[in-house]
Amino acid sequence: MKKLITVLLALLIFYLTFNIENCRCQWVQMSDVMGTNQIAYRLVSNGTYIFAMTIGTGVYRSSNNGVNWTAVNNGIPIQQIAYFRGIIVNGNNIFLGLSGGYGIYRSSDNGNNWIAVNNGFTNQGFNCLVSDGTNIFAGNSWSGVYLSTNNGANWNSVSNGLPSATINSIIINGTNIFAGTYMNGVYRSTNNGGIWTYAGTGLPNQIINCLASSGTNIFAGTDTAGTGGVYISTNNGGSWSQTSLNNTNVYGLTSYGSNLFAGTWSATISGAFLSTNNGINWINKNQGFNLNMGVASILFANNYLFAGTNQSVWRRSYTEAIGIKQISEQVPSKYSLEQNYPNPFNPSTNIRYELPKNSFVKIVVFDMLGREIETLVNEKQSAGTYEVTWDATKYPSSVYFYRLTTDGFSETKKMLMIK
Repeated sequence: MKKLITVLLALLIFYLTFNIENCRCQWVQMSDVMGTNQIAYRLVSNGTYIFAMTIGTGVYRSSNNGVNWTAVNNGIPIQQIAYFRGIIVNGNNIFLGLSGGYGIYRSSDNGNNWIAVNNGFTNQGFNCLVSDGTNIFAGNSWSGVYLSTNNGANWNSVSNGLPSATINSIIINGTNIFAGTYMNGVYRSTNNGGIWTYAGTGLPNQIINCLASSGTNIFAGTDTAGTGGVYISTNNGGSWSQTSLNNTNVYGLTSYGSNLFAGTWSATISGAFLSTNNGINWINKNQGFNLNMGVASILFANNYLFAGTNQSVWRRSYTEAIGIKQISEQVPSKYSLEQNYPNPFNPSTNIRYELPKNSFVKIVVFDMLGREIETLVNEKQSAGTYEVTWDATKYPSSVYFYRLTTDGFSETKKMLMIK
């Protein structure tokens, strides 16, 4: 009997361990009280809090990375909940943009209470908001952009040069502000919205659902099959070219380091996709998702990826999603970079490394000429042993080099690919 109990306990431990590890390697639904069929349209984080803006039941807040959610709609008339469109965090304040003429609401206590902050406009709706700390820009549901310099106490129209079109997305990149419109492409301002000029050359699809930036690159998520997908501009909107993620509607874009994530939702292609090389290649990251999952937004927070979908909120380990596996949490005695394996390889190889303390880590691959061709890791990681895989399918047979750079430590090793 004791042996039977021991065996059963061992099997139970194995089952639980397997499922925990399996959950780390795929998306897991984190719906709790919001239900499994809510459209989680926008996601945002404020410290340890995650906020999900749903279409139908309002705003939800989680303090434990999505395990549990609480509805936080006090102060927002219930009839307005179906019109939620944009949400941002600016310092201690959270701002909600509502379409349908319902204006903007602000919370200074992490969503416990909301007040309308509509001084400067009447019966206006807003699809998107963005801030740089001092300035808050709000994209109008019908046309134009509004600016507040005092946390929403007052708003002024800053729409000179913009067409009469819905503003779907706004981002700030350095001294440039980009506005993505419905049916009129992208516009740019270099003086805080004082003047806007057209910056959409090369965008055959003029429905811009979302915008994102990574370094000096600007990305646009567009609508409509055929010409829909992700476009990139490397010259501040002077011209655009289509990436390999196309023939789908892209509703969410977010970047972290050298990694770009896209949320798609269409009859042809739906789900989450990752690019590590500015859209040249995209990797399907739909493991764990239900069939025909539409992704409206993607958020990186607290070392997780959160996806706002047509089936509520889902979560996944960030490091796992980008191909980095934590082999062990045991703290090594020193930094080390191991020889890749297999070596020679075709077409992929694994690189293992050790961190004796929490560190910002960068692993870069170089070709024979010393040109940086891939960034495999570019983030802060906790102490432990890690492994990352490099897929070199698109590169020719050659000698390559990989370098680990972190706090006071750098090491380079050679590897050989033979096709």
